[in-house]
Amino acid sequence: MKLTKLLPAVALVVASHSAHAAYQLNVSIALSPQDPIAQAMESAKQAIEERSEGELTIQIFPNSQLGSDEDVIEQIRSGANIAILVDAGRLSEYQPELGILSAPYLVEDHRDYSQITTSPLYLDWVEGLAESSGLRLLNYNWFQGSRQMLTQNEVNTPEDLNGVRVRTINSPVWVKTIEAMGATPTPLPWSEVYSALQLGSIDGAEAQLTAAEGQNLHEVITHVALTNHIHLMTGIATSEQWYQALPDELRSILDEELINAGDAASQATSDAQASVRERMEAAGVTFSEVDMEVFRDRVGSVYEELGYDQYRDQLLSSE
Repeated sequence: MKLTKLLPAVALVVASHSAHAAYQLNVSIALSPQDPIAQAMESAKQAIEERSEGELTIQIFPNSQLGSDEDVIEQIRSGANIAILVDAGRLSEYQPELGILSAPYLVEDHRDYSQITTSPLYLDWVEGLAESSGLRLLNYNWFQGSRQMLTQNEVNTPEDLNGVRVRTINSPVWVKTIEAMGATPTPLPWSEVYSALQLGSIDGAEAQLTAAEGQNLHEVITHVALTNHIHLMTGIATSEQWYQALPDELRSILDEELINAGDAASQATSDAQASVRERMEAAGVTFSEVDMEVFRDRVGSVYEELGYDQYRDQLLSSE
């Protein structure tokens, strides 16, 4: 007997147990089924079901079929048996310090996040998040790609973004980053970006290439500026109440296989970048190399405004 409740995002929706101690995990992702993240989730599904001998089963729902990230997080906080693949910027509403993980130009390479997520400072924030909001951040090793500027006109400098309405994620660190880069930040759900570009209600978006291709944004934009302003690392958060009630053996299986899948997804995402660019160029999109130092200089204010400057050195110098 399965007890399920379907809900949103790259979200993992975890079901409570039946009389036979069976659990179900419904995975809602904002990305397309072709994205390396979605494919890694499928691998995690198979491994979890095999290792648990069917005690924990998985269903995956791509393209935000279950709703928005914000809706999912609120359901999780109210104790629902759900989890979501989410960036730390969205979690900063509940644990402000975590927002630095989505800050611009924080690291030179996405692999540098492993140093951050093993630091005592980060681990303290994870516990604080669980205690204050009921959200348990299980891991933070799902690299979705480096964010670029996708526009109708060529962008080479921050001045080229003046007055350009750019879709971004609805959290302070993202909004302030896009504003500091010179654009007008316009938060929208990811599922609405294609139509917003098509209708002209926004002028561009900032996104990773794999996600942009998954939404066919090459049909509604003409230029990509390779700003690499944020290496989008994400993690899986679930209900602390549900997680602590999960049997120890199933909890270990869940933790281990999701970490393994995150590592595999990150590698596959990195490997896919060149081929995605080639396909977008073949579709008529022009790519531009930019002086990233100019943009890097512009976003230093984001750290100061949000109070992140005090944490950057601590995170990156932790042993």
